[in-house]
Amino acid sequence: MARARVKETKQRQVGSGEAREHRLRLGELSDSDVVQASLDGDSRAFGELVRRYDQRLVNFVYRTIGDRERGEDLVQETFVRVYRHLQRFDQSKKFSTWIYTIASNLAKNELRNRSRNPLVLFQTLKKNWDADHRPLEWEDTQYKPDDLFRKRDLRAKVEQAVEQLPEHHRVVFVLREMEGKTYEEIADITGCNLGTVKSRLNRARNNFAHIIAPMID
Repeated sequence: MARARVKETKQRQVGSGEAREHRLRLGELSDSDVVQASLDGDSRAFGELVRRYDQRLVNFVYRTIGDRERGEDLVQETFVRVYRHLQRFDQSKKFSTWIYTIASNLAKNELRNRSRNPLVLFQTLKKNWDADHRPLEWEDTQYKPDDLFRKRDLRAKVEQAVEQLPEHHRVVFVLREMEGKTYEEIADITGCNLGTVKSRLNRARNNFAHIIAPMID
């Protein structure tokens, strides 16, 4: 039942002007207010949560498990769990942390159930790991064709390098470098303390640098 409701919510198109105006009003609310609206019986509020997080979670899970189609299934399951347990959400906490925790746990379970670690897409090489962590785009219309070719080639090499990172390093990599999460948010999502998060991230970065170096010489 919950799965069908989530699927219906994702597929629903905005129809009347009234519905459109209501959607716009929801779009101006904070996550916490949208959650409360859903709990109060607003049938469109949960759809607003799906709209905000669907693609972001698909990208996150895909980069973690390396399979977009399976990633979409896991995100669907994430929303099912959110829908079923929304009344349990502690609204003093960040909704984004809660939903990423659910998605992260499903992704990690997927990896454990596989015979080999899957491909993970890492953002790009960075000269200073502590610099601004806004995601960098692989494609840019301002680049010349030769530049785009080199950028795509680099991405392929990065994918090969990150594939060799262990799961517990991969998750913190994606959360920090791709999603721009803070150390505190990563700690909440993964259930690790700050020291462990920083340690895993530093080791993953060092390992990644050693792996990628001979590929780009």
